[in-house]
Amino acid sequence: MRTFEFEEVRDRCLAKAHVTEEFPFDEKTCVWKVAGKLFALADIDAFEGMTLKCDPEYAVELREQYIGIVGGYHANKKHWNTVRSEEDVPRALALELIDHSYERVVAGFSQKQRKALGL
Repeated sequence: MRTFEFEEVRDRCLAKAHVTEEFPFDEKTCVWKVAGKLFALADIDAFEGMTLKCDPEYAVELREQYIGIVGGYHANKKHWNTVRSEEDVPRALALELIDHSYERVVAGFSQKQRKALGL
């Protein structure tokens, strides 16, 4: 049983400022970017979870606490986690991790970029 669904992930991502939805890799890998920088991705055909950017220390802590959070699939495991929808990750936490990922990417923008975007 899934604790969160693709549409919830999609809605949460698209509700954020300056977010675009793209398919740069293939027709099934949905990618969400804030001002051109990737912060989340998921397979729309075989949805099993999402890959999100994460603070490195928090990433390790989450992996130790939840079976359903592992190093990012096909991503730098220091900065990315894959959050599985059919494991022990509570829905509320999964949605909060989308926010965390978005905020991590925005924090990497220069102050000038954030100001220009109103972030």
